[in-house]
Amino acid sequence: MLDDLESNIGARVRAIRLEQDLTLDELALHSGVSRAMISRIERGEASPTAQLLARLCSALGTTLSRFFAFQDAPANPLSRRAEQRSWRDPDTGYVRRAVSPEGMATPVDIVAVDFPPGARVVFDPHPPDAEMTQHIWLFEGRLTMTSAGETYALEPGDCLFMPLGHGHSFHNPHSEPARYAVILNRRTLKTR
Repeated sequence: MLDDLESNIGARVRAIRLEQDLTLDELALHSGVSRAMISRIERGEASPTAQLLARLCSALGTTLSRFFAFQDAPANPLSRRAEQRSWRDPDTGYVRRAVSPEGMATPVDIVAVDFPPGARVVFDPHPPDAEMTQHIWLFEGRLTMTSAGETYALEPGDCLFMPLGHGHSFHNPHSEPARYAVILNRRTLKTR
């Protein structure tokens, strides 16, 4: 499902933007992403990094998890592993897989992440996301997390809680990959 998702990112950004009656200039202003880059993404000429896509999602009133959940998917309380949507960050190679069943009326999203050795992703503070929270639950490997100016060294089994709107970073300075779950509570998320 990785290839289908990659090819639909630009169309999805455009569809959500148009649903909200936003121009390219307005989305650029709200997201801090240049108009030219948004246009290239929408035309499928550029693949956004995780950080850039997170900024666009936030400006569109959604999260990465909701962005990758498709509205036309029928509601189903069971999410089979083979049908879970995955996306690979072109910058770091990390893979995020949407684990939560699609179409369910819940403010909680669960994402599984495979984070390669040496990878680092930095998310800038974004005040509109301040009411949303997330748990990072590490299963394998080690991970260095920074949130709100504090740095945490996570070992397998550790779980870190943090507000989503604060700036935070994920870093794997080790030689083995890290596998973890993100449990996101988007309780104040605006509708798309």
